[in-house]
Amino acid sequence: MVRFYFLMLTSLPIVAFYIIKMSYYAKHPEKYDDEACFNLVIKLINMIKRKGRITTKVYGAEELPKSGGYVMYSNHQGRYDALGIMGAHPTPCAVLMDYKRARMPISNEFINLVRGKRLKKTDPRQQVRVMQEIAAELKEGRKYMLFPEGGYDKNHNRLQEFHAGSFKCAQKAKCPIVPVAIWDSYKPFEGKSLKKVTTQVHFLEAIPYDAYAGKSTAQIRDIVRDRINERMSEIGKDKKCG
Repeated sequence: MVRFYFLMLTSLPIVAFYIIKMSYYAKHPEKYDDEACFNLVIKLINMIKRKGRITTKVYGAEELPKSGGYVMYSNHQGRYDALGIMGAHPTPCAVLMDYKRARMPISNEFINLVRGKRLKKTDPRQQVRVMQEIAAELKEGRKYMLFPEGGYDKNHNRLQEFHAGSFKCAQKAKCPIVPVAIWDSYKPFEGKSLKKVTTQVHFLEAIPYDAYAGKSTAQIRDIVRDRINERMSEIGKDKKCG
């Protein structure tokens, strides 16, 4: 968390500027479309990376579908995850975030700006409604990022169990699924070091709807988790060899 607080304290005027600007953009969708909002987010992410001494290596961006909506399902490691993936993604995308975390300063403005969703883990009805809303937006061509592990405390580069319910929106929208493997994404905002840190984002081959049609959400979950796990095992082996 040292790096996070360092960024907040040393860049307070800049952070305040972005909070105000993000709020303004979010309140005026008639003036600022998804592209304009995404460009502002990218500027914020680049500032955080530059001042926070964070580098993110991106792999497999060519695997992303060229058109239409899709869902990216990623493992979860920390506060930097959504920023790392969004900064690596070539086009506007939204994110589903835990309701409490999404109400925190900066996170709140961030979610509003990208027109993402907040999920209440203790409210099943709200969860169903949110999944239906995301599915409807996916059908309209929007891209979403979800973290099916739910939480990220001490996950590091180890996969936890994925929640099958996270895959309902893709199932309802009948859209492609893009598994995403992130590596060392916990390092930027965990621990007490301000040393330079490098994270990785791997976009894996998209899974078309035809490949998972008729399967249960639990079966879809296992397919996606296995692909992410396989890539993380490969990265781990490469690290040991290096």
